[in-house]
Amino acid sequence: MDRIDRKILALFQHDTQRIARSIGADVGLSAAAVQRRIKRLRQNGAIQAEIAVLDARAIGILITCIVLLTMVSRPRPFVYLDRFKRQMRGMPEVQQCYQVTGSSDLVIVICASSMEHYAEFARQWFESSEDVARYETLVVQDLVKVGLSLPVITQDMQPARVSRKAKSRKSSR
Repeated sequence: MDRIDRKILALFQHDTQRIARSIGADVGLSAAAVQRRIKRLRQNGAIQAEIAVLDARAIGILITCIVLLTMVSRPRPFVYLDRFKRQMRGMPEVQQCYQVTGSSDLVIVICASSMEHYAEFARQWFESSEDVARYETLVVQDLVKVGLSLPVITQDMQPARVSRKAKSRKSSR
């Protein structure tokens, strides 16, 4: 992956509907060359998915909780941890799940329609599980920043920045 691929990724990850000609103008390539590079970046896995970002409130998701979870200490803990991680991957309420260092084993971001919905989820998956020693729930009061974009590092080791012009094009849609 070269510097131009990285610039294309920095632009593309913020707006996958942006036309190749526009990206090409910013990176110095033709539209066809940008399309070929994006196709190659998809094939080699650098672009893993192109998704729609939904408005949580519009679809009735009113609560976001961050859960710090500690598993029961026992021999061969990875067996139980791996099983629990597989279960969390299959749950639509689980937006993100991270195995972490420190006093907790997992940090889980859960989206729910209400506190009752979250409480039922917690009873089923945390309180009823023999594998969970303890959990702490942090209820989000304000979503300050939410996103999946990554700081794409160019060859000069500086994160590529999206220009204000590119951001305003996206927000004007």
